[in-house]
Amino acid sequence: MSKHPDYSLLELASVREGDSVGTTLANSVAYAQHAEKLGFKRFWLAEHHNMEGISSSATSVLIGHIAGQTSTIRVGSGGVMLPNHPPLVIAEQFGTLESLYPGRIDLGLGRAPGTDPVTARALRRDGLGAEQFPEDVARLQTLLGPLKAGQPVKAIPGADTNVPIWLLGSSLYSAQLAAMRGLPYAFAGHFAPRLYREALRVYRDNFQPSEQLSEPYAMLAVPAVPADSVEEARFLATTSYQRILALFRGQPLWMKPPVDTMEGLWNAGEEAGVRDFLGLQLLGDATSIRQQIDNLLSTAEVEELMFTVDIYDPAKRRHALDILAATRDQGTNSTALIN
Repeated sequence: MSKHPDYSLLELASVREGDSVGTTLANSVAYAQHAEKLGFKRFWLAEHHNMEGISSSATSVLIGHIAGQTSTIRVGSGGVMLPNHPPLVIAEQFGTLESLYPGRIDLGLGRAPGTDPVTARALRRDGLGAEQFPEDVARLQTLLGPLKAGQPVKAIPGADTNVPIWLLGSSLYSAQLAAMRGLPYAFAGHFAPRLYREALRVYRDNFQPSEQLSEPYAMLAVPAVPADSVEEARFLATTSYQRILALFRGQPLWMKPPVDTMEGLWNAGEEAGVRDFLGLQLLGDATSIRQQIDNLLSTAEVEELMFTVDIYDPAKRRHALDILAATRDQGTNSTALIN
């Protein structure tokens, strides 16, 4: 494809070991503000529950907070886990957000619970699960669209706000549904890299134009560890390795400082599992990451890349965005961004 993809960010509001949630969210605001200055397109927050170390559970509240502290970047959900919520409640929440921040709100939807089975049961209404997802998406589209004569249930606010709906997925199911409904599609390559080529191809091959979208629009989420040198990036990446290892072991997901070596922290099987989980991870300086992005784009056509950046130090994490921006703004002026 001729045009280089736009760049966006996915945020979990990850809590550093020993930090408060308040400090974490202040860091998330500064991170979003820096992304806005650099021209990143979107800043999405992911819904997770009952996970020590992740503070983005009240997703719509955080979207409003971030949108209120920024002025141009689009802010949204990556995603709202729809089985956890009545569509009317989500329509009212996002209709309110769109009314407060017109033209800047995105509603990304997932069909997983974003948590463990016990917590999912605590969240879920009437025992409904993912099997209800297509109907719930259709209800949301109706509630956020123009009011129809005699419509018995209205989202107020929400009706006729036409908040853009995205479908998120890590399998072929959501790719097929997004194509059938004519919705934009985001693939979760940051934790499920295996099917990204096939899912994106299924989406494009089967896309049906809709009122929201005339042509397919795809986004791929990938993990990234940008740094001033490849050596520093390898060091900083050990934060995400420790975190995924904790996830596999069912331990709290606090962000831990990077370490000189992972030897002794994981066994061979765990190392293989972590590296497979992070199979699409981009790692290195601006030059090497740009090459990795070019290689990735040769395998799949996307309009947008969305990065997850797990770096322990907040200042280094913001600086990582300078490096990513340099890979996007290729040319003689791009080096100025990383000096």
